[in-house]
Amino acid sequence: MLEADRPSHARAVGTALLVTMLWSSSWILIRIGLDDEDLPPLTFAGLRFAVAALVLLGWTISRRSRRRQLSTLDRSTVKRLVILGLVYFSVTQGAQFVAIDAQPAATSSLMLAPTAFFVAVLSGRAIGERVSARQLVGAVLVAGGAAVYLSGNLGATWIGMVASTVGLGANVAGALLGRQVNRQGNVSPLVVTTVSMSIGAFLLLAIGVGVEGLPDLTPKSALIIGWLAIVNTAVAFTLWNTAQRRLAAVESSAINNTMLIQIAALAWVFLGERPGSLGIIGIIIVSAGAFLAQTRAEAAATESVRRC
Repeated sequence: MLEADRPSHARAVGTALLVTMLWSSSWILIRIGLDDEDLPPLTFAGLRFAVAALVLLGWTISRRSRRRQLSTLDRSTVKRLVILGLVYFSVTQGAQFVAIDAQPAATSSLMLAPTAFFVAVLSGRAIGERVSARQLVGAVLVAGGAAVYLSGNLGATWIGMVASTVGLGANVAGALLGRQVNRQGNVSPLVVTTVSMSIGAFLLLAIGVGVEGLPDLTPKSALIIGWLAIVNTAVAFTLWNTAQRRLAAVESSAINNTMLIQIAALAWVFLGERPGSLGIIGIIIVSAGAFLAQTRAEAAATESVRRC
């Protein structure tokens, strides 16, 4: 992969931040769909990602170069994409929808905060990316800030916390798998997103329909699913995979954690989920940690790109 074909580090950071803004708004739309439209969580998640996968599949097969990539994927790459789809879409997204349905959105979001810490600890051994002391300190601050936030009365439920814990583990695995696949540079972000999402989404939809049945969609719920599928999923996940070509796993995970601040603010404004004094202190600590963990020295950046 030529250097000119890759986004600059600053552009990659900006792209990743834009994606987190779209994803943060998703949590509010999901809460509206679950509460106001009474959509069942697993089926809701499956519909969102299945529609997005169909959009991406149509986009992919309409381009000759991407069709060629699809037809020439080797067995090892297909295996990685299947695992990525199952972990990042079937498990992570399904668990998140269940958690949001069972407890406040900001609480479920904060449960994902230790992702940066675990990714920082595991990335060296799992995918061969060295982590700087500054990045590790930032990841610890993110986890510590989340603990402060969660020490308040946040309306957590046992179902929500179990689902959030499952989502946390799958999110860590997904971050490492996603970085491993995307840093190779031999498969386009569009193909990575299309294949992995298609596999994970349709399995999630099948499970959701089997357990919860198909919901009666209103124009409002159909609009929510459509927006989440096309803008906040099909477009956003492709942009995210593009950014991951340049960002280290711990960086992309820390940028993802800025969603903690965004979701808390949006939930306060639109859902009335006021964080309280401990929540605000926790959010400030998380913000500092996210900044440290996504900032790296130029030498480290060069080494990361060289090994991509």
